[in-house]
Amino acid sequence: MPATTRKTPGKKSAAPESAKAPARAAKLEASADAFLATLDHPLKADIETVRKVILSASPAISDGVKWNSLSFRKADWFATVNLRSRTTIQLVFHTGAKVKDNPELKIPDPSGLLLWLAKDRALVTLGSGKTLKANAKAFEAIVTAWSKYV
Repeated sequence: MPATTRKTPGKKSAAPESAKAPARAAKLEASADAFLATLDHPLKADIETVRKVILSASPAISDGVKWNSLSFRKADWFATVNLRSRTTIQLVFHTGAKVKDNPELKIPDPSGLLLWLAKDRALVTLGSGKTLKANAKAFEAIVTAWSKYV
């Protein structure tokens, strides 16, 4: 008969914290590649273009799926694609899932792409197709500036 271990009620497991890490690691964000492979959206090609622009802005930026959408992070999540928009590419830029005590963000926006929703949150509207491509350089500057706050 195999040996069994009996737990004492109210007693914590003797496993060290590091032994629990693999269980948490299994809960990683879903792959952005897998998400995009199954995405059914009229602006899918433009979303993939935006992904390339954001990821090329800094090697410290990665992507994943957060809030049921393609999202981007450094130390914390900072941008999420608004998939509800079916005619123009929009992203919500923020400073993470929780409001932080950040100083007011200073983000250069000479092209007027940002619509400020709060002192730490903005909606970026990029257009689609040729308009998106025309806004790419200004957008990359926004990504670079914003990502310094996360």
